[in-house]
Amino acid sequence: MFSFDLALVWLDLAGVFFFAVSGSLLAARKQFDIIGSLLLASLVALGGGVIRDIIIGTGIPAAFSNPVYLLPPVLAAGLVYFLFFSVQRFTSLLTLFDAGGLALFCITGTIKALMAGLNPVAAVLLGVTTAVGGGVLRDITANEVPSLFNDRDLYALPAFLGAALTAWLWHSGTFNGASAGLVAAAVFLFRVAAWHYGWRVPLAVRGWYRTGQGTKVKVRQRKKFRRS
Repeated sequence: MFSFDLALVWLDLAGVFFFAVSGSLLAARKQFDIIGSLLLASLVALGGGVIRDIIIGTGIPAAFSNPVYLLPPVLAAGLVYFLFFSVQRFTSLLTLFDAGGLALFCITGTIKALMAGLNPVAAVLLGVTTAVGGGVLRDITANEVPSLFNDRDLYALPAFLGAALTAWLWHSGTFNGASAGLVAAAVFLFRVAAWHYGWRVPLAVRGWYRTGQGTKVKVRQRKKFRRS
């Protein structure tokens, strides 16, 4: 019989693999060596889960207590090493794999928080932290602007959507494999669509707007900016 805990581990491992591939792809674009690729893959794949387990206080994080969590980063680094030149023309691959990891981690992070007895709000926040934590560590290490803070990319909102839906399904008693798959698909599609169509949220300061080149100017400077 396929237990719920075992299913959760498999979901977690799938998320680890997707994030690990995104880390290795970024390492390849940055021309890191194979060790750098493996380390970046491990950082993004395991970072969010380690943060989650430390906050929950379940003891040694799963990434260190269960050796199977180390296999996806190794596999991801090996795949990118051998196949990068065959797939590098597909510039969206990094975003797609990152979206896959985000979709799965916001679910597993929320569920593990709920199972640990956290209230729904705290569980949602921890689910989002699990989903975005590894990506932030990856981007900072690779000297990139973290996707979480990139005003031209929606990153946290899809994770919030997935975590909130997961918490609602859990408390309504309708969380199962099928509903988890629907939530993951919704988060994945939201993240990819936002990236593809350039969906954005308002800037932190009222009265600022973005130009077509991505720069920011004040509203009262709009006419001056356009004349220049």
